[in-house]
Amino acid sequence: MKNVVIACGGTGGHLTPGIGLAQALEEKGCPCWLFISRKQVDSRLSSKYRKMSFEPMPGAPFSRSAWGLFKFFKELLHSFVLSRKFYRKVGADVLVGFGGFSTLGPALAARTMGIPIYLHESNRKTGKAVRFLARRADRVYLPEGVRVEGVSYEKIYHFGYPLRQDFRRMPMERARRKLGIPMADKLLVVLGGSQGAVALNKWVKNNIENLAMDGISVYCVTGMNKESSGVVQLHDASGTTVTSRFVPFTDQMEVLLSSANLVISRAGAGSLAEVVKCRVPVIMIPYPYAADDHQTHNAVYLESKGGGVVCPQSEISEKLLDEVRELMFNEEFRTLIRRNLFSLDSGDDGLRMAQDILQSLKNSKSVADRRDFGGVFA
Repeated sequence: MKNVVIACGGTGGHLTPGIGLAQALEEKGCPCWLFISRKQVDSRLSSKYRKMSFEPMPGAPFSRSAWGLFKFFKELLHSFVLSRKFYRKVGADVLVGFGGFSTLGPALAARTMGIPIYLHESNRKTGKAVRFLARRADRVYLPEGVRVEGVSYEKIYHFGYPLRQDFRRMPMERARRKLGIPMADKLLVVLGGSQGAVALNKWVKNNIENLAMDGISVYCVTGMNKESSGVVQLHDASGTTVTSRFVPFTDQMEVLLSSANLVISRAGAGSLAEVVKCRVPVIMIPYPYAADDHQTHNAVYLESKGGGVVCPQSEISEKLLDEVRELMFNEEFRTLIRRNLFSLDSGDDGLRMAQDILQSLKNSKSVADRRDFGGVFA
């Protein structure tokens, strides 16, 4: 039995795979503790999993402003100190970090204590924290075909995105029954990521009448604190009522995606992993200000595999409505995309990753034998 600490807070894209991995490890008898941030998105998602052990930790994103730098280093030091205390208290055998600011302090603390560090990068463009820590880590999990400069091949293992065990594709009829959506509706689901997306919300508002006229209903997840929820009823060209729904947040993403004929989504790794699992055709709008433009890399890769279509945010006013119409009313095209998404589904990555972690720890030296592992910057 190994005691596993997972640093996975800050965004839904970091926390969700951490939960998925923890579920797989705990099924194998390994106690897990999850370090999360103090942000609302983390507290809301973690509240669904009351049997899991979450530890809110300090942390702040890196910023180049004077105040931002001060806050970053202050929170980093605080996280470093609390992590060391926590590792001693629970007898941690390994830290698994999912990137972002929430991983940095715990990873540096683990390094000073000789605790193995395993990193997971979900995006096809590695983030700053993973790039910084990768050469100091024992194992780095990356998407297929992705490398990190300066990291030996022996450390790199290719795994996908660990989804939560409760995330399962379901038949469209059952999913729509749960949401109260008629099977006859042509349903367009619009997702802006865990924080919502102002540009996508605005596009829906500007085009909802055109969509309704074409008989397309919309289910738009607007994001926390972005828009109020509500229902809009309009009519199509034949006078039939078309119902569209706006909600700030959903914790039934598997139900929503299984209900959709077509999805418009940002291109975070988590969102795309869920799209692949549910095999729903997608138009991807990469967030143009994402760190290292990682969403564009994710979207272009999925498009190259025939799993969706990319539309840059700068072009949504001119092109997105036509793209929606082309996909929504072209069943043959959507069938081809669904087949490609099926071929991209790598199965239960959380289980595979958990098995690899435990086998690796079994084969490696114990923590007690690793106390001379070296300093933080060795």
